Amino acid sequence: MAQVAVIDKNGSEKSKMDLPEDVFAGHVNTDIIHQAVVKYQACLRQGNASTKVRSEVSGGGKKPYRQKGTGRARAGSSRSPLWVGGGVTFGPLPKDYSYTIPKKIKRAALRESLKVKLKDETLHCVEDIKDSLTKTKEFAKVLKAFNIKGRTLAVLDGCDESINRVSKNLPYFSLMRSEDVNAYDIIRNKNLLITKTGLQKLIDRVMK
Repeated sequence: MAQVAVIDKNGSEKSKMDLPEDVFAGHVNTDIIHQAVVKYQACLRQGNASTKVRSEVSGGGKKPYRQKGTGRARAGSSRSPLWVGGGVTFGPLPKDYSYTIPKKIKRAALRESLKVKLKDETLHCVEDIKDSLTKTKEFAKVLKAFNIKGRTLAVLDGCDESINRVSKNLPYFSLMRSEDVNAYDIIRNKNLLITKTGLQKLIDRVMK
């Protein structure tokens, strides 16, 4: 059975947490992770690139010059796409790039992303921190004891609520709830710092 070490706020190993074979055994299905990551990235796209066609450009109601006798090509409006300041032909318009994938794939991708972190030894499980913290440097000292380097996603369910406030100014550190985390959030961060409570909640999500 797979296990992960559980450390306290001083960085010392206190116990081992057994992990279910249904979630953490076997090879990593990277195709499932890819499907989910592409979907989440598509949903993040703003899709607000926009241009105006000739009917939307202001002006151009009057014929620029007479039809014949000038030696120039005939023109009915100064807002033609052929003219400087005119409309744009086949230009980009606002678009919604988001789409959905089956819930089973979402759960599978979350499961596989947890498996990746365990195999890469970047899944750090800690005991629930019940101490109330008042300053950012106090929490930074706790993180230093964990010896974690690089961009870190923290899922600290069960910890004191003060951690949410004192962690906001830490660089390369983001804090999320276990019910909000998805595969993209886990994969895009190098480390996953999670409490026993938060890890159990994530396991329950993927085993539904």
